Amino acid sequence: MHACPAELNFAQHIAEINASRAGKTAYIDSQGELSYGELATRVAKFAGLLKELDIRREERILLSMHDINDWPVVFLGALHAGVVPVAVNTLLTAADYSYMMEHSRCQAVFISPQLLPAIEEAMGSAQHEVKHVVVARPEGALAAGYIDLNSRLEQAPAVPAIKTKADEIAFWLYSSGSTGQPKGVVHSHANLWYTAELYGKPILGVREDDIVFSAAKLFFAYGLGNGLTFPLSVGATVVLMDERPTPAAVYKRLVENKPTVFCGVPTLYASMLAYENIPARQDVAIRVCASAGEALPSELGTRFTQHFGCQILDGIGSTEMLHIFLSNRQDDLRYGTTGKPVPGYEVELRDDEGKPVPRGTIGDLYIKGPSSALMYWNNRQKTCTTFLGEWTKSGDKYVCDEDGYYTYSGRSDDMIKVSGQYVSPIEVENVLIQHTAVLEAAVIGASDGQGLIKTTAFVVLRAGNTSSEAIRQELQTFVKEHLAPFKYPRTIHFVDELPKTATGKIQRFRLREQENR
Repeated sequence: MHACPAELNFAQHIAEINASRAGKTAYIDSQGELSYGELATRVAKFAGLLKELDIRREERILLSMHDINDWPVVFLGALHAGVVPVAVNTLLTAADYSYMMEHSRCQAVFISPQLLPAIEEAMGSAQHEVKHVVVARPEGALAAGYIDLNSRLEQAPAVPAIKTKADEIAFWLYSSGSTGQPKGVVHSHANLWYTAELYGKPILGVREDDIVFSAAKLFFAYGLGNGLTFPLSVGATVVLMDERPTPAAVYKRLVENKPTVFCGVPTLYASMLAYENIPARQDVAIRVCASAGEALPSELGTRFTQHFGCQILDGIGSTEMLHIFLSNRQDDLRYGTTGKPVPGYEVELRDDEGKPVPRGTIGDLYIKGPSSALMYWNNRQKTCTTFLGEWTKSGDKYVCDEDGYYTYSGRSDDMIKVSGQYVSPIEVENVLIQHTAVLEAAVIGASDGQGLIKTTAFVVLRAGNTSSEAIRQELQTFVKEHLAPFKYPRTIHFVDELPKTATGKIQRFRLREQENR
């Protein structure tokens, strides 16, 4: 891999490498297509629109839009102008938006019309004043003072890209909030470039002739790489989906658009395999899949490969590292593990004192690599405890076996200590979902009323199964047969659904709060 240039505007970089593909389709959404030539023009005109709106270099804009062709235009257009897009979750509450507006001091909000009610409520309570609200594809006439993105974009002048340093602040993402209050994660132009060079091209293997579809949304670090950074870095075509990633919606795109690269999360793969109208192998064109967000259970990966004939490359990334740094690969895959370090990254497992742990021992995962975030905005204390020189502390627990494969043991905050011994919630969950009656499972540690921590499970049953004392005992016995007996769940709650972030991560802290009320 050649080194990242010292001067880099990632939006300009994408325009230049795709200049010869002006007529090729870059994006397909539910309303039409956008060619590479049209993308480059609209990106330059969006930068002109920002100038007209008096939004200046290094100021921030909030980007809260569904996955449509306008999303990459806004994101790349801001980079083109040296303005910093802050891409946020489209499922936020008004209180979340209010917090992020004040925290980022955004000058404008670029938004889908369906999200306007929450934004309007947030603006009513936020102390920071937003100058402009710009709406993509408004449904009917807009209220006074709001701006129609596409009509203004048509009239805006195209302007040259701002010269930026590779290490210059390019964009923010907010951490998913799986452990509480989101943090503003600040990334550079170089970080996008490195994830494409280290993972997108050599590991996932995205090529110019691919059609890429990511069910993980663009506001998610994983989705941003899958649906923008990687495909645009090689001139591939991207399918965008603005609706929720239900099995029906996902399979519709897999069958109709015939994507060759598909990116999902474990909970989605589980629901896709449980879907009653699952398409046949010959009805789709997938050659490779990616998975992140949480560990992919071995049973899910094996069943998916048996049905569709393609591998799922399970990996782990983070908002702080921008994309995947530990991964399985097409020529070296072991389901049930997260694979090995992506070349260009180093990982270490350390104990509570920061010392390396021996093989086979659970430790805290630390990563060193060139895509690490610069900081958490306005949070020096958390920045100092996460970004440790060249190393980033992930907050995840892992174990490495004698062959060098890493296996996820859970978030550091999620680990359960039973009778003085650590229990990985992931390990117990992976056994539970192997039972034919179980669709999903989440495991936490909860007090037994005497101050002792016991393993507690929340289980979503497959359709056709009913909760009962008999099935509860059957599941407990099933875990005992597969794991050391002290790890089995003393309590099992049957629930209709598990609390998750918009990126599909189970929010175990919410289950702990619920159990401890």
